[in-house]
Amino acid sequence: MTRAPFARFRPVPFRTIPAVMAGAALLGLAACGGNERPRTELAAAQINTIGVNAYLWRAALETVSFAPLLQADSAGGVIVTDWYANPANPGERVKLTVTILDQDLRADALRVAASRQVISNGVWVEAPVQAATVQKLEDIILTKARDLRRQALAS
Repeated sequence: MTRAPFARFRPVPFRTIPAVMAGAALLGLAACGGNERPRTELAAAQINTIGVNAYLWRAALETVSFAPLLQADSAGGVIVTDWYANPANPGERVKLTVTILDQDLRADALRVAASRQVISNGVWVEAPVQAATVQKLEDIILTKARDLRRQALAS
């Protein structure tokens, strides 16, 4: 009696498969290792646990910290404040949305939008926001982010 060619095949026990896969993963990771360390600037600006530039994110949070936060999504890079009324001018309030668009620390990686309302006859009505106000907020955030990066590189 002759055996069929597939009769020599022996199934691999299921507990062996995870061990083989783990070994292959370790070999792959070992090949990635080395004595090279990432450049400080690259490590600080791009290797982070959030989805956007960490310096821009921190600077934006610090800059809008005067207003209560509605949403802060570090993965999507969006910060939304609730309405804020300056105690010195209670008849006016502002709401800000800061969007970080990139992982690089660049001026075009940041967008600030502002809404402004004034009270008229006991009702809040929309009012225009000066373009210079939004530009000034963007400048403040960018300056803070650059300062944070300089501090990180110096240490």
